[in-house]
Amino acid sequence: MLTIYINESGYRYETEELIKLFVPPSGFTFIEDPLLSISDTLFSASANRSDDDELMQEDHNSVIYRFPLLSIKLIHIDNYVYLTLDLVNEGQIIRTVSTPEILENNKDCSKKEIKDAVKRAVFLILADYYKYRPPWGILTGVRPTKIVNEYIVNGMGEEDIIKKLKYYYYIEDEKINLLLKVCRNERKILGNTSTDEVSVYIGVPFCPSRCIYCSFASYPSEEKNMDIYLEAISKEIQFVGNMLSENGSKIETLYIGGGTPTALTESQLSRLLSCIQNNFDLKSLKEYTIEAGRPDTLTKEKLNIMKNKGVNRISINPQTMKDETLKLIGRKHSSKEIVDMIYLARECGMDNINMDLIAGLPEETPEDFKSSLDILLELKPENITVHTLALKRASKLKEIREEYNYEAENAVVEMLEISRELLESKGYTPYYMYRQKYMFGNHENVGYSKQDRFCIYNVRIMEEKQTIIALGAGGISKIYYPSENRLERVPNVSNYEVYIDRIDEMLDRKRKLVFANIDNKIKNTL
Repeated sequence: MLTIYINESGYRYETEELIKLFVPPSGFTFIEDPLLSISDTLFSASANRSDDDELMQEDHNSVIYRFPLLSIKLIHIDNYVYLTLDLVNEGQIIRTVSTPEILENNKDCSKKEIKDAVKRAVFLILADYYKYRPPWGILTGVRPTKIVNEYIVNGMGEEDIIKKLKYYYYIEDEKINLLLKVCRNERKILGNTSTDEVSVYIGVPFCPSRCIYCSFASYPSEEKNMDIYLEAISKEIQFVGNMLSENGSKIETLYIGGGTPTALTESQLSRLLSCIQNNFDLKSLKEYTIEAGRPDTLTKEKLNIMKNKGVNRISINPQTMKDETLKLIGRKHSSKEIVDMIYLARECGMDNINMDLIAGLPEETPEDFKSSLDILLELKPENITVHTLALKRASKLKEIREEYNYEAENAVVEMLEISRELLESKGYTPYYMYRQKYMFGNHENVGYSKQDRFCIYNVRIMEEKQTIIALGAGGISKIYYPSENRLERVPNVSNYEVYIDRIDEMLDRKRKLVFANIDNKIKNTL
Protein backbone atom coordinates (compact mmCIF):
# COMPACT_ATOMS: atom_id res chain seq x y z
CA MET A 1 0.00 0.00 0.00
CA LEU A 2 1.45 3.36 -1.06
CA THR A 3 0.70 6.09 1.47
CA ILE A 4 0.71 9.73 0.39
CA TYR A 5 0.90 12.91 2.41
CA ILE A 6 0.55 16.31 0.74
CA ASN A 7 0.56 19.48 2.81
CA GLU A 8 -1.65 21.50 0.41
CA SER A 9 -4.99 19.94 -0.46
CA GLY A 10 -5.36 22.16 -3.55
CA TYR A 11 -2.89 19.92 -5.39
CA ARG A 12 -4.31 16.59 -4.24
CA TYR A 13 -6.57 15.95 -7.25
CA GLU A 14 -3.78 16.21 -9.83
CA THR A 15 -1.51 14.13 -7.62
CA GLU A 16 -4.13 11.42 -7.21
CA GLU A 17 -4.86 11.23 -10.94
CA LEU A 18 -1.16 10.84 -11.71
CA ILE A 19 -0.61 8.18 -9.03
CA LYS A 20 -3.40 6.11 -10.62
CA LEU A 21 -1.13 5.67 -13.65
CA PHE A 22 1.20 3.63 -11.46
CA VAL A 23 -1.03 2.15 -8.75
CA PRO A 24 -4.70 1.06 -8.77
CA PRO A 25 -6.98 3.07 -6.44
CA SER A 26 -7.05 0.17 -3.99
CA GLY A 27 -3.26 0.30 -3.76
CA PHE A 28 -2.78 3.77 -2.28
CA THR A 29 -4.23 6.02 0.39
CA PHE A 30 -3.83 9.63 1.51
CA ILE A 31 -2.93 10.67 5.05
CA GLU A 32 -4.65 13.82 6.25
CA ASP A 33 -2.53 14.37 9.38
CA PRO A 34 -1.01 17.87 8.94
CA LEU A 35 1.64 17.12 11.65
CA LEU A 36 3.16 14.25 9.70
CA SER A 37 6.79 14.77 8.71
CA ILE A 38 9.60 12.66 7.35
CA SER A 39 11.28 12.63 10.75
CA ASP A 40 8.05 11.34 12.30
CA THR A 41 7.94 8.63 9.67
CA LEU A 42 11.51 7.54 10.28
CA PHE A 43 10.94 7.52 14.02
CA SER A 44 7.75 5.49 13.77
CA ALA A 45 9.31 2.96 11.46
CA SER A 46 12.46 2.46 13.53
CA ALA A 47 10.72 2.52 16.91
CA ASN A 48 8.34 -0.21 15.85
CA ARG A 49 10.81 -2.34 13.94
CA SER A 50 10.38 -6.02 14.85
CA ASP A 51 11.53 -9.40 13.63
CA ASP A 52 7.99 -10.68 14.08
CA ASP A 53 6.03 -9.82 10.92
CA GLU A 54 2.70 -10.70 12.51
CA LEU A 55 3.28 -8.18 15.29
CA MET A 56 4.34 -5.63 12.71
CA GLN A 57 1.03 -5.98 10.88
CA GLU A 58 -0.95 -5.53 14.10
CA ASP A 59 0.77 -2.25 15.01
CA HIS A 60 -1.12 0.64 13.36
CA ASN A 61 1.91 2.91 12.89
CA SER A 62 3.92 0.12 11.36
CA VAL A 63 1.18 -0.74 8.88
CA ILE A 64 1.28 2.84 7.63
CA TYR A 65 5.00 3.41 7.61
CA ARG A 66 6.39 0.00 6.71
CA PHE A 67 4.91 0.46 3.24
CA PRO A 68 6.21 3.21 0.96
CA LEU A 69 5.27 6.73 2.02
CA LEU A 70 5.35 9.58 -0.50
CA SER A 71 5.62 12.94 1.24
CA ILE A 72 4.89 16.05 -0.88
CA LYS A 73 5.56 19.46 0.65
CA LEU A 74 5.12 22.92 -0.82
CA ILE A 75 6.55 25.92 1.04
CA HIS A 76 5.84 29.54 0.03
CA ILE A 77 8.51 32.16 0.83
CA ASP A 78 8.55 35.67 -0.64
CA ASN A 79 6.34 34.64 -3.58
CA TYR A 80 8.62 31.71 -4.42
CA VAL A 81 7.42 28.13 -4.16
CA TYR A 82 9.73 25.42 -2.84
CA LEU A 83 8.77 21.80 -3.45
CA THR A 84 10.20 18.68 -1.86
CA LEU A 85 9.19 15.06 -2.39
CA ASP A 86 10.53 12.19 -0.33
CA LEU A 87 9.80 8.50 -0.84
CA VAL A 88 10.29 6.56 2.38
CA ASN A 89 10.35 2.78 2.71
CA GLU A 90 11.29 0.60 5.67
CA GLY A 91 12.34 3.68 7.63
CA GLN A 92 14.72 4.94 4.94
CA ILE A 93 14.44 7.84 2.50
CA ILE A 94 15.04 6.04 -0.78
CA ARG A 95 14.29 8.83 -3.26
CA THR A 96 14.13 12.61 -3.06
CA VAL A 97 13.11 15.23 -5.63
CA SER A 98 13.64 18.88 -4.75
CA THR A 99 12.35 22.13 -6.21
CA PRO A 100 12.24 22.00 -10.03
CA GLU A 101 14.10 24.74 -11.86
CA ILE A 102 10.87 26.20 -13.25
CA LEU A 103 9.79 27.10 -9.69
CA GLU A 104 13.22 27.96 -8.34
CA ASN A 105 13.80 30.63 -10.97
CA ASN A 106 10.25 31.91 -11.29
CA LYS A 107 8.70 34.32 -8.84
CA ASP A 108 4.88 34.45 -8.70
CA CYS A 109 4.32 31.11 -10.46
CA SER A 110 0.82 30.43 -11.74
CA LYS A 111 -1.17 27.66 -10.10
CA LYS A 112 -0.92 25.64 -13.32
CA GLU A 113 2.88 25.90 -13.27
CA ILE A 114 2.91 24.69 -9.67
CA LYS A 115 0.52 21.84 -10.47
CA ASP A 116 2.68 20.76 -13.39
CA ALA A 117 5.76 20.92 -11.19
CA VAL A 118 4.11 18.69 -8.59
CA LYS A 119 3.02 16.24 -11.28
CA ARG A 120 6.48 16.17 -12.85
CA ALA A 121 8.12 15.48 -9.50
CA VAL A 122 5.61 12.74 -8.61
CA PHE A 123 6.08 11.20 -12.06
CA LEU A 124 9.88 11.08 -11.73
CA ILE A 125 9.87 9.60 -8.26
CA LEU A 126 7.26 6.92 -9.00
CA ALA A 127 8.65 6.05 -12.44
CA ASP A 128 11.99 5.37 -10.78
CA TYR A 129 10.44 3.36 -7.93
CA TYR A 130 8.08 1.23 -10.04
CA LYS A 131 10.43 1.00 -13.06
CA TYR A 132 7.61 2.05 -15.38
CA ARG A 133 7.03 5.21 -17.42
CA PRO A 134 3.41 5.84 -18.53
CA PRO A 135 3.54 6.66 -22.26
CA TRP A 136 1.61 9.93 -21.93
CA GLY A 137 3.91 11.22 -19.20
CA ILE A 138 2.19 13.61 -16.80
CA LEU A 139 -0.80 14.23 -19.07
CA THR A 140 -4.01 12.96 -17.51
CA GLY A 141 -6.52 15.14 -19.39
CA VAL A 142 -8.85 13.92 -22.13
CA ARG A 143 -7.75 16.27 -24.93
CA PRO A 144 -3.96 16.24 -25.41
CA THR A 145 -4.30 17.59 -28.96
CA LYS A 146 -5.59 20.88 -27.56
CA ILE A 147 -2.16 21.53 -26.06
CA VAL A 148 -0.39 21.03 -29.39
CA ASN A 149 -2.96 23.06 -31.33
CA GLU A 150 -2.50 25.96 -28.90
CA TYR A 151 1.25 25.79 -29.45
CA ILE A 152 0.70 25.87 -33.22
CA VAL A 153 -1.67 28.86 -32.99
CA ASN A 154 0.90 30.69 -30.86
CA GLY A 155 3.55 30.20 -33.53
CA MET A 156 5.67 27.47 -31.94
CA GLY A 157 7.59 25.39 -34.46
CA GLU A 158 7.33 21.60 -34.62
CA GLU A 159 10.85 21.03 -33.30
CA ASP A 160 10.13 23.11 -30.19
CA ILE A 161 6.75 21.41 -29.73
CA ILE A 162 8.44 18.01 -29.75
CA LYS A 163 10.96 19.17 -27.13
CA LYS A 164 8.18 20.54 -24.93
CA LEU A 165 6.17 17.32 -25.13
CA LYS A 166 9.18 15.14 -24.48
CA TYR A 167 11.09 17.02 -21.79
CA TYR A 168 8.33 18.95 -20.01
CA TYR A 169 5.43 16.50 -20.19
CA TYR A 170 7.62 13.35 -20.45
CA ILE A 171 5.56 11.94 -23.34
CA GLU A 172 7.02 8.96 -25.19
CA ASP A 173 8.10 9.36 -28.83
CA GLU A 174 5.36 7.07 -30.16
CA LYS A 175 2.62 9.20 -28.58
CA ILE A 176 4.28 12.42 -29.72
CA ASN A 177 4.26 11.16 -33.31
CA LEU A 178 0.58 10.24 -32.97
CA LEU A 179 -0.24 13.68 -31.54
CA LEU A 180 1.48 15.49 -34.39
CA LYS A 181 -0.23 13.38 -37.07
CA VAL A 182 -3.65 13.99 -35.53
CA CYS A 183 -3.05 17.72 -35.17
CA ARG A 184 -1.88 18.09 -38.76
CA ASN A 185 -5.16 16.52 -39.90
CA GLU A 186 -7.27 18.49 -37.44
CA ARG A 187 -5.81 21.76 -38.73
CA LYS A 188 -7.47 21.06 -42.08
CA ILE A 189 -10.84 21.38 -40.33
CA LEU A 190 -9.99 23.86 -37.59
CA GLY A 191 -8.70 26.33 -40.15
CA ASN A 192 -12.18 26.59 -41.68
CA THR A 193 -14.23 27.81 -38.71
CA SER A 194 -16.86 30.54 -39.01
CA THR A 195 -18.16 32.39 -35.93
CA ASP A 196 -21.78 32.12 -37.13
CA GLU A 197 -21.63 28.31 -37.45
CA VAL A 198 -22.68 25.90 -34.73
CA SER A 199 -22.96 22.14 -34.39
CA VAL A 200 -26.00 20.37 -32.97
CA TYR A 201 -26.06 17.17 -30.92
CA ILE A 202 -29.30 15.24 -30.29
CA GLY A 203 -29.28 12.47 -27.70
CA VAL A 204 -31.46 9.36 -27.81
CA PRO A 205 -30.64 7.49 -24.56
CA PHE A 206 -32.13 4.07 -25.33
CA CYS A 207 -30.47 0.72 -26.06
CA PRO A 208 -31.76 -2.82 -26.65
CA SER A 209 -29.37 -4.02 -23.92
CA ARG A 210 -26.61 -2.59 -21.77
CA CYS A 211 -23.04 -3.60 -22.65
CA ILE A 212 -20.92 -4.82 -19.77
CA TYR A 213 -18.39 -1.97 -20.17
CA CYS A 214 -20.95 0.82 -20.70
CA SER A 215 -21.17 3.73 -18.24
CA PHE A 216 -23.42 6.02 -20.30
CA ALA A 217 -26.93 6.93 -19.23
CA SER A 218 -29.01 4.53 -21.34
CA TYR A 219 -32.38 2.91 -20.80
CA PRO A 220 -34.26 -0.12 -22.19
CA SER A 221 -35.74 0.61 -25.61
CA GLU A 222 -39.42 0.23 -24.73
CA GLU A 223 -41.64 1.70 -27.42
CA LYS A 224 -43.99 3.53 -25.02
CA ASN A 225 -41.15 5.27 -23.15
CA MET A 226 -39.44 6.25 -26.41
CA ASP A 227 -42.72 7.73 -27.67
CA ILE A 228 -43.06 9.96 -24.61
CA TYR A 229 -39.39 10.96 -24.91
CA LEU A 230 -39.91 11.95 -28.55
CA GLU A 231 -42.75 14.26 -27.54
CA ALA A 232 -40.41 16.12 -25.17
CA ILE A 233 -37.38 16.30 -27.44
CA SER A 234 -39.57 17.45 -30.35
CA LYS A 235 -40.43 20.51 -28.24
CA GLU A 236 -36.73 21.17 -27.71
CA ILE A 237 -35.96 20.71 -31.42
CA GLN A 238 -38.68 23.18 -32.36
CA PHE A 239 -37.48 25.69 -29.76
CA VAL A 240 -33.81 25.43 -30.77
CA GLY A 241 -34.70 25.66 -34.47
CA ASN A 242 -36.61 28.90 -33.87
CA MET A 243 -33.82 30.40 -31.77
CA LEU A 244 -31.14 29.51 -34.32
CA SER A 245 -33.23 31.12 -37.04
CA GLU A 246 -33.71 34.28 -35.00
CA ASN A 247 -30.02 34.85 -34.33
CA GLY A 248 -28.85 33.80 -37.81
CA SER A 249 -26.68 30.85 -36.76
CA LYS A 250 -25.89 28.22 -39.39
CA ILE A 251 -25.68 24.52 -38.59
CA GLU A 252 -22.41 23.04 -39.82
CA THR A 253 -22.81 19.50 -38.44
CA LEU A 254 -25.63 17.54 -36.86
CA TYR A 255 -24.94 14.43 -34.79
CA ILE A 256 -27.54 12.06 -33.33
CA GLY A 257 -26.02 9.86 -30.65
CA GLY A 258 -27.03 7.79 -27.67
CA GLY A 259 -27.60 5.20 -26.47
CA THR A 260 -28.50 3.71 -29.78
CA PRO A 261 -30.71 6.10 -31.79
CA THR A 262 -31.73 3.32 -34.18
CA ALA A 263 -33.35 1.53 -31.25
CA LEU A 264 -36.31 3.75 -32.20
CA THR A 265 -38.96 2.02 -34.28
CA GLU A 266 -39.18 2.86 -37.97
CA SER A 267 -42.11 5.22 -37.40
CA GLN A 268 -40.38 6.86 -34.42
CA LEU A 269 -37.14 7.36 -36.37
CA SER A 270 -39.08 8.90 -39.25
CA ARG A 271 -40.91 11.15 -36.80
CA LEU A 272 -37.66 12.36 -35.21
CA LEU A 273 -35.88 13.05 -38.52
CA SER A 274 -38.98 14.77 -39.95
CA CYS A 275 -39.11 17.02 -36.87
CA ILE A 276 -35.47 17.96 -37.44
CA GLN A 277 -36.07 18.57 -41.14
CA ASN A 278 -39.11 20.75 -40.47
CA ASN A 279 -37.52 22.88 -37.74
CA PHE A 280 -33.84 23.24 -38.67
CA ASP A 281 -32.43 25.10 -41.63
CA LEU A 282 -30.12 22.44 -43.06
CA LYS A 283 -28.97 24.28 -46.19
CA SER A 284 -25.49 24.92 -44.74
CA LEU A 285 -25.16 21.42 -43.27
CA LYS A 286 -21.87 19.73 -44.16
CA GLU A 287 -22.30 16.53 -42.18
CA TYR A 288 -25.28 14.63 -40.72
CA THR A 289 -24.38 11.61 -38.59
CA ILE A 290 -26.48 8.98 -36.83
CA GLU A 291 -25.02 6.36 -34.53
CA ALA A 292 -26.61 3.17 -35.80
CA GLY A 293 -24.41 1.21 -33.44
CA ARG A 294 -25.99 -2.24 -33.42
CA PRO A 295 -27.04 -4.21 -36.49
CA ASP A 296 -29.98 -5.71 -34.58
CA THR A 297 -31.53 -2.23 -34.41
CA LEU A 298 -31.27 -1.59 -38.17
CA THR A 299 -33.59 -2.47 -41.03
CA LYS A 300 -33.61 -1.62 -44.70
CA GLU A 301 -36.55 0.70 -44.03
CA LYS A 302 -34.63 2.60 -41.33
CA LEU A 303 -31.63 2.96 -43.62
CA ASN A 304 -33.86 4.33 -46.38
CA ILE A 305 -35.54 6.75 -43.94
CA MET A 306 -32.13 8.10 -42.90
CA LYS A 307 -30.92 8.41 -46.47
CA ASN A 308 -34.10 10.18 -47.60
CA LYS A 309 -33.92 12.63 -44.67
CA GLY A 310 -30.42 13.75 -45.55
CA VAL A 311 -28.25 11.63 -43.23
CA ASN A 312 -24.88 11.26 -44.95
CA ARG A 313 -22.82 9.45 -42.32
CA ILE A 314 -23.64 6.50 -40.06
CA SER A 315 -21.72 4.61 -37.42
CA ILE A 316 -22.16 0.83 -37.15
CA ASN A 317 -20.10 -0.25 -34.17
CA PRO A 318 -19.34 -3.93 -33.65
CA GLN A 319 -16.64 -3.34 -30.94
CA THR A 320 -15.44 -6.87 -31.79
CA MET A 321 -16.07 -9.43 -34.51
CA LYS A 322 -15.62 -12.39 -32.16
CA ASP A 323 -19.02 -13.95 -31.45
CA GLU A 324 -18.03 -15.26 -28.02
CA THR A 325 -17.02 -11.76 -26.93
CA LEU A 326 -20.19 -10.19 -28.34
CA LYS A 327 -22.20 -12.54 -26.15
CA LEU A 328 -19.99 -11.90 -23.13
CA ILE A 329 -20.29 -8.10 -23.32
CA GLY A 330 -24.07 -8.19 -23.67
CA ARG A 331 -24.62 -7.84 -27.41
CA LYS A 332 -27.55 -9.74 -28.90
CA HIS A 333 -26.28 -10.08 -32.46
CA SER A 334 -23.62 -12.03 -34.31
CA SER A 335 -20.61 -10.88 -36.29
CA LYS A 336 -22.33 -12.12 -39.46
CA GLU A 337 -25.22 -9.72 -38.82
CA ILE A 338 -22.70 -6.87 -38.70
CA VAL A 339 -21.24 -7.85 -42.08
CA ASP A 340 -24.69 -8.27 -43.62
CA MET A 341 -25.79 -4.85 -42.32
CA ILE A 342 -22.76 -3.09 -43.80
CA TYR A 343 -23.60 -4.55 -47.23
CA LEU A 344 -27.24 -3.53 -46.80
CA ALA A 345 -26.22 0.00 -45.82
CA ARG A 346 -24.13 0.24 -48.99
CA GLU A 347 -27.12 -0.96 -51.06
CA CYS A 348 -29.19 1.84 -49.50
CA GLY A 349 -26.66 4.45 -50.61
CA MET A 350 -24.70 5.00 -47.39
CA ASP A 351 -21.24 5.95 -48.59
CA ASN A 352 -19.70 7.25 -45.35
CA ILE A 353 -19.61 4.60 -42.63
CA ASN A 354 -17.68 4.50 -39.36
CA MET A 355 -17.00 1.28 -37.45
CA ASP A 356 -15.65 1.00 -33.88
CA LEU A 357 -13.42 -1.58 -32.23
CA ILE A 358 -12.44 -1.77 -28.57
CA ALA A 359 -8.98 -2.86 -27.46
CA GLY A 360 -9.00 -4.72 -24.15
CA LEU A 361 -12.37 -6.45 -24.10
CA PRO A 362 -12.58 -9.34 -21.61
CA GLU A 363 -10.88 -12.58 -22.65
CA GLU A 364 -9.68 -11.18 -25.99
CA THR A 365 -6.11 -11.66 -27.13
CA PRO A 366 -4.15 -9.44 -29.54
CA GLU A 367 -4.78 -12.14 -32.16
CA ASP A 368 -8.54 -11.84 -31.60
CA PHE A 369 -8.30 -8.07 -31.97
CA LYS A 370 -6.31 -8.33 -35.20
CA SER A 371 -8.82 -10.82 -36.61
CA SER A 372 -11.64 -8.32 -35.95
CA LEU A 373 -9.65 -5.51 -37.54
CA ASP A 374 -8.91 -7.62 -40.61
CA ILE A 375 -12.63 -8.23 -41.12
CA LEU A 376 -13.39 -4.52 -40.82
CA LEU A 377 -10.73 -3.69 -43.38
CA GLU A 378 -12.36 -6.13 -45.82
CA LEU A 379 -15.61 -4.17 -45.38
CA LYS A 380 -13.77 -0.91 -46.24
CA PRO A 381 -15.55 1.59 -43.97
CA GLU A 382 -14.50 5.21 -44.49
CA ASN A 383 -13.70 5.60 -40.76
CA ILE A 384 -12.46 3.10 -38.18
CA THR A 385 -12.29 4.24 -34.56
CA VAL A 386 -10.14 2.26 -32.15
CA HIS A 387 -11.14 2.68 -28.52
CA THR A 388 -9.11 1.62 -25.52
CA LEU A 389 -11.43 0.08 -22.94
CA ALA A 390 -12.12 2.48 -20.08
CA LEU A 391 -13.31 0.73 -16.94
CA LYS A 392 -15.64 3.31 -15.45
CA ARG A 393 -17.36 3.10 -12.09
CA ALA A 394 -20.88 2.82 -13.52
CA SER A 395 -20.08 -0.22 -15.69
CA LYS A 396 -20.95 -3.82 -14.85
CA LEU A 397 -17.40 -4.91 -15.66
CA LYS A 398 -16.06 -2.59 -12.96
CA GLU A 399 -18.30 -4.34 -10.44
CA ILE A 400 -17.13 -7.77 -11.58
CA ARG A 401 -13.38 -7.11 -11.83
CA GLU A 402 -12.30 -4.01 -9.95
CA GLU A 403 -8.78 -3.79 -11.41
CA TYR A 404 -9.26 -5.42 -14.81
CA ASN A 405 -7.78 -2.40 -16.60
CA TYR A 406 -4.46 -2.91 -14.81
CA GLU A 407 -4.45 -6.65 -15.53
CA ALA A 408 -4.87 -6.32 -19.32
CA GLU A 409 -2.30 -3.56 -19.90
CA ASN A 410 0.26 -5.57 -21.92
CA ALA A 411 -2.34 -7.02 -24.28
CA VAL A 412 -3.83 -3.56 -24.90
CA VAL A 413 -0.43 -2.10 -25.80
CA GLU A 414 0.02 -4.82 -28.42
CA MET A 415 -3.51 -4.27 -29.78
CA LEU A 416 -2.92 -0.55 -30.21
CA GLU A 417 0.36 -1.20 -32.01
CA ILE A 418 -1.42 -3.63 -34.34
CA SER A 419 -4.17 -1.10 -35.13
CA ARG A 420 -1.75 1.74 -35.80
CA GLU A 421 0.52 -0.24 -38.12
CA LEU A 422 -2.25 -2.08 -39.98
CA LEU A 423 -4.59 0.89 -40.47
CA GLU A 424 -1.88 3.24 -41.69
CA SER A 425 -0.61 0.57 -44.08
CA LYS A 426 -4.14 0.42 -45.58
CA GLY A 427 -4.40 4.16 -46.20
CA TYR A 428 -6.12 5.27 -42.99
CA THR A 429 -4.75 8.27 -41.10
CA PRO A 430 -5.39 9.32 -37.47
CA TYR A 431 -7.50 12.50 -37.52
CA TYR A 432 -8.91 12.84 -34.02
CA MET A 433 -8.10 11.51 -30.59
CA TYR A 434 -9.25 11.69 -27.02
CA ARG A 435 -8.66 9.98 -23.73
CA GLN A 436 -10.88 8.96 -20.82
CA LYS A 437 -10.51 8.39 -17.12
CA TYR A 438 -9.96 4.79 -16.04
CA MET A 439 -8.59 3.92 -19.47
CA PHE A 440 -6.21 0.99 -19.76
CA GLY A 441 -2.61 2.10 -19.39
CA ASN A 442 -3.51 5.76 -19.77
CA HIS A 443 -3.72 5.23 -23.54
CA GLU A 444 -6.20 6.79 -26.01
CA ASN A 445 -9.08 6.47 -28.45
CA VAL A 446 -8.12 7.25 -32.04
CA GLY A 447 -10.30 7.92 -35.05
CA TYR A 448 -8.73 6.75 -38.33
CA SER A 449 -10.08 7.87 -41.68
CA LYS A 450 -9.55 7.91 -45.38
CA GLN A 451 -8.04 11.30 -46.26
CA ASP A 452 -11.23 12.94 -47.54
CA ARG A 453 -13.64 11.48 -44.95
CA PHE A 454 -12.74 13.11 -41.64
CA CYS A 455 -15.73 13.48 -39.29
CA ILE A 456 -16.02 17.23 -38.73
CA TYR A 457 -18.16 16.87 -35.61
CA ASN A 458 -15.60 14.62 -33.91
CA VAL A 459 -12.91 17.25 -34.38
CA ARG A 460 -15.22 20.05 -33.21
CA ILE A 461 -16.27 18.26 -30.03
CA MET A 462 -12.68 17.37 -29.14
CA GLU A 463 -11.03 20.71 -29.84
CA GLU A 464 -13.86 22.83 -28.33
CA LYS A 465 -13.46 25.72 -30.76
CA GLN A 466 -17.08 25.93 -31.84
CA THR A 467 -20.43 26.32 -30.10
CA ILE A 468 -22.21 22.97 -29.84
CA ILE A 469 -25.87 22.94 -28.84
CA ALA A 470 -26.93 19.67 -27.23
CA LEU A 471 -30.55 18.52 -27.06
CA GLY A 472 -32.09 15.67 -25.12
CA ALA A 473 -31.42 13.97 -21.80
CA GLY A 474 -27.79 14.25 -20.77
CA GLY A 475 -26.89 16.81 -23.45
CA ILE A 476 -24.35 19.46 -22.46
CA SER A 477 -24.32 22.56 -24.64
CA LYS A 478 -20.98 24.37 -24.96
CA ILE A 479 -20.90 28.05 -25.90
CA TYR A 480 -17.53 29.06 -27.34
CA TYR A 481 -16.17 32.61 -27.06
CA PRO A 482 -13.33 32.88 -29.61
CA SER A 483 -12.12 36.31 -28.45
CA GLU A 484 -11.61 34.89 -24.93
CA ASN A 485 -10.87 31.29 -25.97
CA ARG A 486 -13.25 29.90 -23.37
CA LEU A 487 -16.38 27.77 -23.06
CA GLU A 488 -19.52 28.01 -21.00
CA ARG A 489 -21.36 24.74 -20.39
CA VAL A 490 -25.13 24.46 -20.06
CA PRO A 491 -26.33 20.92 -19.19
CA ASN A 492 -29.69 19.25 -19.56
CA VAL A 493 -30.66 16.80 -16.84
CA SER A 494 -29.37 13.30 -17.57
CA ASN A 495 -32.31 11.08 -16.55
CA TYR A 496 -34.76 10.84 -19.43
CA GLU A 497 -37.83 10.71 -17.18
CA VAL A 498 -36.73 13.84 -15.32
CA TYR A 499 -35.97 15.45 -18.69
CA ILE A 500 -39.54 14.76 -19.85
CA ASP A 501 -41.01 16.17 -16.62
CA ARG A 502 -38.82 19.28 -16.75
CA ILE A 503 -38.73 19.94 -20.49
CA ASP A 504 -40.08 23.49 -20.11
CA GLU A 505 -37.32 24.22 -17.61
CA MET A 506 -34.76 22.88 -20.12
CA LEU A 507 -36.08 25.26 -22.77
CA ASP A 508 -35.97 28.21 -20.39
CA ARG A 509 -32.42 27.27 -19.41
CA LYS A 510 -31.40 27.32 -23.07
CA ARG A 511 -33.14 30.64 -23.64
CA LYS A 512 -31.31 32.31 -20.75
CA LEU A 513 -27.94 30.56 -20.78
CA VAL A 514 -27.37 29.34 -24.33
CA PHE A 515 -29.03 31.70 -26.77
CA ALA A 516 -28.52 34.88 -24.80
CA ASN A 517 -24.82 34.03 -24.76
CA ILE A 518 -24.81 33.18 -28.48
CA ASP A 519 -26.44 36.55 -29.26
CA ASN A 520 -23.84 38.39 -27.18
CA LYS A 521 -21.01 36.44 -28.77
CA ILE A 522 -22.20 37.33 -32.28
CA LYS A 523 -22.59 41.01 -31.35
CA ASN A 524 -19.07 41.08 -29.93
CA THR A 525 -17.60 39.74 -33.18
CA LEU A 526 -19.35 42.23 -35.48
